[in-house]
Amino acid sequence: MSSAPSYVICIPTLNPGKFTQKLIAGLGQQRTPTPTLVIDSGSSDGAPELFEREGFRVHRIPRAAFNHGATRRLCVDLNPDAEIVVYLTQDALLSEPDSLATLLAAFEDDQVGAAYGRQLPRLGAGPIEAHARLFNYPEISRIKALTDAKELGIKVAFISNSFAAYRRSALLEVGGFPSRTILGEDTYVAAKMLLSGWKVAYMAEAKVYHSHDYGFSEEFRRYFDTGVFHAFEPWIRQSFGQPEGEGLRYTRSELASLWEVNPWLIPSSLIRSALKLLGFKLGMAERFLPLWLKRRLSMHKHFWQSAD
Repeated sequence: MSSAPSYVICIPTLNPGKFTQKLIAGLGQQRTPTPTLVIDSGSSDGAPELFEREGFRVHRIPRAAFNHGATRRLCVDLNPDAEIVVYLTQDALLSEPDSLATLLAAFEDDQVGAAYGRQLPRLGAGPIEAHARLFNYPEISRIKALTDAKELGIKVAFISNSFAAYRRSALLEVGGFPSRTILGEDTYVAAKMLLSGWKVAYMAEAKVYHSHDYGFSEEFRRYFDTGVFHAFEPWIRQSFGQPEGEGLRYTRSELASLWEVNPWLIPSSLIRSALKLLGFKLGMAERFLPLWLKRRLSMHKHFWQSAD
């Protein structure tokens, strides 16, 4: 009988504030061990010291050194014996005592290279915020392979690093996380794994609370950055299809949901959809934009600091 694979939980942090105690409590209630490495990017709210007092390993990096891909690569490098690396963002709160164990169970299938859990709307989330989670994270688990691209299109490579795990051997086989990316490092790796013959598991019973109440400006900026990501990585669209089709399907679903119970929010939904599309298109055309404008339009402004 083979032993369970070794694993580590990696949490990138920057001033997690009110989430710190909730993160610690969520990990503390897990029925499986929680070996955790916090990679902190210069927090000034006392969180790193609190994590250390609770027995967590903390690795500090300068704030300017943070990058979505490179920081996650660092976690892999700092844990050479971990066969599975689990990533949790600082605002993703484990909701069940078996959330971690359920996610790790995906790797009992030797063909699974990555797995991600279900994200539930945070307590108090509004209808538009909640629908994003209900649309992207259904109640039914699924194992996705490259053959599913005909059915799912670009959604076959969907994954979220807010609560996801990666098999080290699969991760290294595809070159690991990209060293420099504005966002989408999870999609990048999942797409590479699928093209290399690995599978991606969605584990609906592995749950966290995680959602965002984005304003109009934030919606635009996030989708600008998403467009930039796809402009930098055209092979993803070439391999799996265009993301605009999935965006249209989401908009229709959101409008149908609002029509039933919150019709007064439909104008807000339409404005958001228009801003997302505009942001995405501008991001896709980033090579034609001056650097100062890209910094202004972007949610992750630090990405452009190295573009001087």
